[in-house]
Amino acid sequence: MADRILINEKYFKKYISEEDIQARVLEMAADITKDYEGKNPLFLGILTGGFLFAADVFRQLEFECEITFVQLSSYKGMASSGKVTQIIGLDFDIQGRDVVILEDIIDTGKTLHRFIPDLLGKGANSVKLASFLFKPDALKHDVTIDYIGFSVPNKFLVGYGLDFDQRGRNYRDIYQLDIPDDES
Repeated sequence: MADRILINEKYFKKYISEEDIQARVLEMAADITKDYEGKNPLFLGILTGGFLFAADVFRQLEFECEITFVQLSSYKGMASSGKVTQIIGLDFDIQGRDVVILEDIIDTGKTLHRFIPDLLGKGANSVKLASFLFKPDALKHDVTIDYIGFSVPNKFLVGYGLDFDQRGRNYRDIYQLDIPDDES
């Protein structure tokens, strides 16, 4: 893929290659397998950004398990709206289930800080969180991330499910906003 892309009149430069993404997914899936093999967990993919990560992890799991998706949103454009909205809700009975959330990126942590207690309140036996990307410098809410793909700087990213106003999710690599030196 290209080293630089244009989305919505903004340039992005390649940050994490497809090869590095897939290698890390395999490592994360192996760690999850060690923890959950034989337990029949419910994997909960967070739409829309987490669909590629969720699919890639789920295809690596060779034990009994299930997957479903919810859509939570707190972003508009390049910034958080400050409000968490559940657009597509959970339609599984999670009473007594071990739940593993598969998320594309955690920055402030607000969305999952509000969502995880809801899952526990619905009777989940346990809730663990796998996030492909984590921005530690942006974290504002107490969220425990059990499986982390990459810790990344607090830069705007697109590709591998991440978007800029719904565009750019389809790129196999991850790109970061390219700000020329004279604008930073």
